Amino acid sequence: MTHRLVLSIALPMTLGFMTTPLLGLTGTAVVGQLGQPDALAGLAIGAVLFDLLFASFNFLRASTTGLTAQAYGRHDRHEQQAVFWRALISALTCGILIVVLSPLLLWLGIKLMGPEGGVADATRTYFSIRMLSGPAALANYALLGFVLGRGQGRIGLLLQTVINGVNISLAILLGLYLGWGVAGVAWGTLIGEASGMLLGLLIVLRSFAGEERPPRVELLSRAKLKQLFALNRDILIRTFVLIGAFTLMTRIGNSFGAITLAANAVLMNFFLLSSYYLDGLANAAEQITGRSIGANYRPAFDRGLKLTAFWSFGLALAAAMLFFTAGPALIRLLTTSQEVRVAAGTYLPWAAITGLTGALAFLMDGVFIGATWSREMRNKMLLSFGGYLLALAVFVPTLGNHGLWMAMNAFLLFRGIFLAMGLKKRADQTFRFAQ
Repeated sequence: MTHRLVLSIALPMTLGFMTTPLLGLTGTAVVGQLGQPDALAGLAIGAVLFDLLFASFNFLRASTTGLTAQAYGRHDRHEQQAVFWRALISALTCGILIVVLSPLLLWLGIKLMGPEGGVADATRTYFSIRMLSGPAALANYALLGFVLGRGQGRIGLLLQTVINGVNISLAILLGLYLGWGVAGVAWGTLIGEASGMLLGLLIVLRSFAGEERPPRVELLSRAKLKQLFALNRDILIRTFVLIGAFTLMTRIGNSFGAITLAANAVLMNFFLLSSYYLDGLANAAEQITGRSIGANYRPAFDRGLKLTAFWSFGLALAAAMLFFTAGPALIRLLTTSQEVRVAAGTYLPWAAITGLTGALAFLMDGVFIGATWSREMRNKMLLSFGGYLLALAVFVPTLGNHGLWMAMNAFLLFRGIFLAMGLKKRADQTFRFAQ
């Protein structure tokens, strides 16, 4: 277990994650060039609705990574293939169900967000087309989870690059040059997801060449499906709570007025920048943890934890120092409003340290996902959310937006600390019979 191994896993996925924001920027730029405010607003609302819905299916990626990594650690290629087929079947089933329910989901989304007139029309156009990508998008979650579980970070980067590259290229071609507008951006996304799925299936299925496919009775094993369901259920609950925490921050920030809300939106980009490398290192922790447990080898688990912790906290500290020094310049780059710049500068220190306060949370998430200790992760997330609500109740009434940022940093700390407190005991139980 070396620093090189950790970085070989983390760096490709960090680069892959960093391409994702380009999609939103490209779509906004394409529709913005058309000079249609209603279309731009509709695109924004449609994208938010889609992201909220599909973020809840991240369990497909996470559970597949953990189970594949453990089978990889046992050198059990037969089970690796079985994990893949179960994940793919689950993803395609959920994707088809989403397409079938898309009219109802669109109606609920319109009611939730409240767009009217041309904005509502643009939202319907974008959402209706993009929802057709559901099966491909969720299949890509399973494919990415599988290759990450086997430590194939470069393949993961390739798939992300193809999906996002095709998406961006077609959004510009269809949306801008052919004048399809919002519909062109949506079709670009759909074709990008389908391209990534086809390439991913080609790569993965070729790796199975010459191997015997697990029989249907094994794929539909009640015990295995029960394990997968429980794992996915716990990660889904954890994801909903996490989304709720950030939604609550936005909702409370809105009560402080448009300037403060805009400043918070600008500052959240500092946390998002930190999340790219922290997610990459969390992926490394998932794979190393899963392999160690699959091989039943405690020294590899302990060594991997130390190495990923070193890079997580080291990079978080470097990022915090960068944000403190270059933060004002980044704020000026992100907004031209002087009022928003001043407000963002006031709360900058809180945003600058989110990488530090969140480093342990990201790392522990990776460890617990790789180990498939989903019940503990779910319970500690609920406990952390309770602490977050308490912090909001204590800090916000007296400190306003400062209190809101304090509560968010406290939430990040709670997540990491609560999981870390139970780590040794859970690891001792798992490696009880290790050689």
